[in-house]
Amino acid sequence: MISVLFAVLTALSNGSASVLQRRAALNVPDRDAMRVSLIGHLLRQKVWLAGIALVIVAAVCQAVALATGPIAVVQPIFVIELPATLLLAGFVMRVRVPRPVWFGAAAVTAGLALGMASAAPGGGSATVRGAAWVPALILTGLFEAALIAGARATRGNSRAALLGLAAACGYALTAALMKDAMARLSDGGGVALLESWQLYATAVAGVGALFLLQNALQAGSLVAVQPCLTLGDALISVLYGVTLFGEELRTGWWLLPELLALGLITAGCVELARSPLAAGNAASPSRTRRVK
Repeated sequence: MISVLFAVLTALSNGSASVLQRRAALNVPDRDAMRVSLIGHLLRQKVWLAGIALVIVAAVCQAVALATGPIAVVQPIFVIELPATLLLAGFVMRVRVPRPVWFGAAAVTAGLALGMASAAPGGGSATVRGAAWVPALILTGLFEAALIAGARATRGNSRAALLGLAAACGYALTAALMKDAMARLSDGGGVALLESWQLYATAVAGVGALFLLQNALQAGSLVAVQPCLTLGDALISVLYGVTLFGEELRTGWWLLPELLALGLITAGCVELARSPLAAGNAASPSRTRRVK
């Protein structure tokens, strides 16, 4: 229950951060895409700094969640980050939440519940055994390189989707490294944690994923980025959990409801990302009947 609670808190913080960072990225010139100068523009915006503060809160909550539960349980819960954030935004801004947002939130929630019940993730070890990290890091690097190369060859929402998936892969890798590092904290205390390479690799992977996400949000709309980011993070994290930590999922005919769950989550994320609330629009939906 502790891991689930902190996973939910992580999702709330991450979802809010994505919306704030998207608002900040709208003001960045196209010439700064995929350059370090992009971060310089963002650092001058208070809304982006608020988003980064939420990212830090999310990182702390995620560390606690991963230290107390399997990665295949914790990471998929993060798909609720967008619906939870939009519903909270509507409450805070005192605007009527559009009906499509409620439908999207229901689809994501139902998909998550169906997927978790069907896959029944569990088991596994707290640490990665032997040299299993070597092939995992090589394959991850090749996958990231291919996505970034494809993104540089395109523009608009296609680039945003590819970079969003690259960021998702980076965040999934960060979670796997973080879980391995936190296990060393539990086994050997603070000294063992500081001596582990996983701790420093977590920081590098997290910063890289954040940089890719900023470029994704600058390149295209949230509706192009969010589904790739949300689903990619969940699915790649589950893959890391199974291959690195030995966690188990149901297969066979259980794949049918699992695929249905993915469809529900995808449809819900797309609908939610199209909402004016996701774009940071505080105007009352009652004055704009059609959702963008």
